[in-house]
Amino acid sequence: MGNIRHCIENSKPSGFDGVKLLYVSTSKYEGDWQSILHSHPFSELFYVVHGSGTFVTEGMEFPVCENDMVIINPNVQHTEKSLYTTPLEYIVLGIEGLAFSFEEIASVQDRILMQTASGDVYKYNTQNSYVYSYLNIMLEEINKKEENYEAVCQNLLEVIMLCMLRHNNLSIVQSSNVLLNSECARIKKYLDANYAENITLDTLAALSHMNKYYMAHAFAKYMGVSPITYLLQKRIEEGKSLLSSTSHSISQIATSLGFSSQSYFSQAFKKATGRTPVQYRAECKRGRQGTV
Repeated sequence: MGNIRHCIENSKPSGFDGVKLLYVSTSKYEGDWQSILHSHPFSELFYVVHGSGTFVTEGMEFPVCENDMVIINPNVQHTEKSLYTTPLEYIVLGIEGLAFSFEEIASVQDRILMQTASGDVYKYNTQNSYVYSYLNIMLEEINKKEENYEAVCQNLLEVIMLCMLRHNNLSIVQSSNVLLNSECARIKKYLDANYAENITLDTLAALSHMNKYYMAHAFAKYMGVSPITYLLQKRIEEGKSLLSSTSHSISQIATSLGFSSQSYFSQAFKKATGRTPVQYRAECKRGRQGTV
């Protein structure tokens, strides 16, 4: 009996702590959908399964075809265009916690590096790699959803990235969590300044160029409450100030805070403080008289 043992020497950790697979999506261009420029506070890997077209970044455009991998760093505006004769079919991975560096790479032959004001986009062809095989296994795991499929997909992501780093002189330089926190801080600042406006999740998603559900999740992780809950808390705090320092009517205060009606303001105020606006104002007045 023959027996061959291959020992692993100098084994190193992957170095992907904090890197998380957010989603895997598959798309096929069928001519009835137009993509628009958009961005994310996380990286994306865009793999072309079939077809051809162009990939568009901030003022720049380059061709893509079967087996091409496009790496999009966080916050770079991008979209894709398909040729009608050979429609694009592709797989996209959303990845939180990393960005790529392309310092040692130049645009040669089938490799293209686009440097934009917001960040870098890099394309190369994976024809001689196993990336598509790993992606297919990942999709199969997601479709079957057997026990621990999330861990399998996360590990497959790390395998794909290790193969990419091995063959393309790429390196990971920063966590996109910093960028994500910056986006959430910008949303908070906007809410603080515009709390009286009619603000929805769609409003904030457009402001941050994020998917609204991902944006809400990211903000809740950053602030501890959802954007709409934070907006309501902000309005209640401002309401307390107006009730204690002005003689404006409850109706006027409700309108100035962005509430649709006085009854909604009163209901929300009581739920948050345990008192109606009238009771709160009376308490504040008694408190001031007691200090005179």
